[in-house]
Amino acid sequence: MQFNLADMFEKVVDTVPDREALYCEGRLLTYQQLDERANQLAHHFLSIGIEPGDHVGCHMMNDTEYLETMLALFKIRAVPINVNFRYVHEELRYLYEDADLVGTVFDAEFADRISAVLPQTPKVQHLIAVGPFEGFELPEGTLKYEEVLAGQPTDRSGFPERSADDLLIIYTGGTTGMPKGVMWRQEDMFMAGMGGGRPAGEPFKTPEEVADNALAGGLVSFPAAPLMHGAAELSSFISFFSGAKILLIRKFSGHGALELIQEHKANMLMVVGDAMATPILEALQEKEYDLSSLMVLGSAGALLSQTTRDKLAVVAPNLYINDSFGSTETGYNGSAKPGTNAKDGLKFAINARTTVFGDDDKPIEPGSGKVGIVGQKGHIPLGYYNDPEKTAKTFRVIDGTRWVFPGDMATVEPDGTMHFLGRGSICINSGGEKIYPEEVENAIKTHPDLQDAVVAGIPDERWGQKVAAVLQVKEGHPAPSQEQLEEHLSTQIGRYKLPRFITYVDLMQRSPSGKPDYKWATRVLTEAAEAASV
Repeated sequence: MQFNLADMFEKVVDTVPDREALYCEGRLLTYQQLDERANQLAHHFLSIGIEPGDHVGCHMMNDTEYLETMLALFKIRAVPINVNFRYVHEELRYLYEDADLVGTVFDAEFADRISAVLPQTPKVQHLIAVGPFEGFELPEGTLKYEEVLAGQPTDRSGFPERSADDLLIIYTGGTTGMPKGVMWRQEDMFMAGMGGGRPAGEPFKTPEEVADNALAGGLVSFPAAPLMHGAAELSSFISFFSGAKILLIRKFSGHGALELIQEHKANMLMVVGDAMATPILEALQEKEYDLSSLMVLGSAGALLSQTTRDKLAVVAPNLYINDSFGSTETGYNGSAKPGTNAKDGLKFAINARTTVFGDDDKPIEPGSGKVGIVGQKGHIPLGYYNDPEKTAKTFRVIDGTRWVFPGDMATVEPDGTMHFLGRGSICINSGGEKIYPEEVENAIKTHPDLQDAVVAGIPDERWGQKVAAVLQVKEGHPAPSQEQLEEHLSTQIGRYKLPRFITYVDLMQRSPSGKPDYKWATRVLTEAAEAASV
């Protein structure tokens, strides 16, 4: 047995077969039942010619079928590809083509989008739709999910021998540009992105240890983010390897999430920044819920603002809040250091595999105040699928060691902790000064009248770029003027970082995973600035 995700999942199944494993929208599956459904789907995939290494899309919202599909593909050494369910024609065509999909499992409500791109993606030959089907016209040749499972054996016979080298590919949209498929060996992702089976302790030395870990587990985990987001996928498998029960919510809402936590006594909640935490806080203001079972709230993919952290501390004073730092390309880098706050800049206690490098490829001296780029070594990806040029730029060898540099910038404190600044690709250059949007956004979100903020650089004749902000006001609150906002920020960030242009929107556009949409924000701000100058 190796560090293979399917092998280890099956070990958990054989250890705690009757334990509840997965709940979504009224369907509750034990580990045995989940395994049997995944086995049936895996047998179907084999029967239609899906081979080891083939790529199959998971084009679904959160449901049990999503994780069943991932498990089925892992069992036969094929590769699940996460598909952003908000993508429309050109984005879908790009992803289906770039990922070399041979098939896709999709929610019937996305049938029209898939029908539109199929003529341009001839490699996609196998289509399986998840219901309900009423009102949707499925593409020709589509099979229905439950009918596919019916009649297939529930055992594991005939599956190929697996390896730690089997692939997991996660497509990441990031904050700019088209999505990129990050290729991980399963053992590397298990160690780097899943904490080696024990995020809070020493990683497994052997894959067989997953059995003891599962026996000792039994908590209830709620990854609330869409499963098409890598953080939710990884959180789910971390929970599987601890023998936990996983809760899924198909369409996220604050009240829906709180009802699920209360009904199933969830112990751990995973969100993606303020975009998911804020609706929960708003729902708590409208109705009282029992959160006594909840012990941990983790945020990955986007940092919680200090305002949100403070409010969470009031409504759930015993809740441990863990802001994680990392990316699809690195896995887990570290967690926010206790006692630091988002207003002053979160400091991260980083692991031994993480280093901040200067332009000379030398580690930044702690306390020097110099800004460097964050690198990760050890268990890192193989590269980007179908993109050797980006792979060469992002994955580099320094002094004989291979590092990954996804573009995150940081300084190093005197005590060795890291002060995260933001992604270099969205850095604003105003008159030679580098300004990181995340830092400005965190400061803006402390304003009592503002709900959300996304900061971007727009053209400026004198400075090249100037800082600008798209703002969303809290319901029933007044919109701060430019002068009022500058006054509020004047004691928090340097004047050169202050937004010189602001515009308001009724609803902020973010990705399904809660990440800021900087391309959208730049377009909105540029158009608003041009209109204001007429």
